[in-house]
Amino acid sequence: MGVRTTAAVVQKADSARLAYGTPHPLLTSHVLGYTGQDFSLPRPRLRRVTALAAVMVVIDFEAPVRHLVTDAAGPAPTGASLLSPVTGLCDRPLTIRQSGREHGMVLLLTPLGARALFGLPLRELAHTTVRLTDLLAPVGRRFAERLAEAPDWAARFRICDEFLLTRIGAGPELPPQVDHVWRRLMGTGAKSIGALADEVGWSRQHLTDRFHREVGLAPKPLARIARLQRVMALMRGTRPPSWAEAAATCGYTDQSHLIREFRLLTGCTPDGFRALTDDWCDVYTGDPRVYAAGRSSRGSRGPSPATTTSTGGRGTAGDTGSRVPGPGASGGG
Repeated sequence: MGVRTTAAVVQKADSARLAYGTPHPLLTSHVLGYTGQDFSLPRPRLRRVTALAAVMVVIDFEAPVRHLVTDAAGPAPTGASLLSPVTGLCDRPLTIRQSGREHGMVLLLTPLGARALFGLPLRELAHTTVRLTDLLAPVGRRFAERLAEAPDWAARFRICDEFLLTRIGAGPELPPQVDHVWRRLMGTGAKSIGALADEVGWSRQHLTDRFHREVGLAPKPLARIARLQRVMALMRGTRPPSWAEAAATCGYTDQSHLIREFRLLTGCTPDGFRALTDDWCDVYTGDPRVYAAGRSSRGSRGPSPATTTSTGGRGTAGDTGSRVPGPGASGGG
């Protein structure tokens, strides 16, 4: 099977780097992106994770010093300091205190991909963090070991492709109506939840109940997260508008509405977010568009990304000659 991945490595300093991997084209509907990270923190540091509209899988190559910081925003997900944690969809921000070396990968899965990979309704993962090996034992342990032993990021991204192409193809389906609604919410948005219910032929209540069970959040809070992610990507672009313009463009009532949502879903103000994302290890949005926008607008602020392409078998750019052997093999992200 041809497997092609592309890794863009941003060298921040001698002791820190970040690598982005593009999943195999057949995984477009299942995986939003791969991120490799290798950095050391001489002192404890806080890292924010904004509200998540996808499932975040962290694979640690060595045991990190990582602890969840609780606050008054609500109960913290359980087990957030575990080795190689998997975090489900979450409608509130997380703050993690960490120090020492952070060496590993982050896989961001769509609900379609996470449902197939883990084989359970995602409501069981929402607002919760569990060990990867608890969900995929013993295969998850061997997967993590192979990644840690690989010689470079390109090889690791290739291992991820091979593993997920096999596992996801054999996994259970997400109901197509639920997948359709998730795509609509994460794309350009929708006029209303009622309109989405009409699109899939369900009642609004049935859509809300089924979506919540399968994805982990109801459509309305997911729509809030998706809208804010569009703002974050817009503000990280080459020519960001004013916050008032961003609010109007993305459908907020006014700038005050945007600021309230920012605080609820990221734990910081819009200006605070902009400062945090100038240093990639201070915030994780769970949305590849935000990082893509930041990389394209880096300009003279840092070195240009070095791009490495690795091709196995006969895979080429745009290769669609092979299929994931199972549900959801086709379709765009």
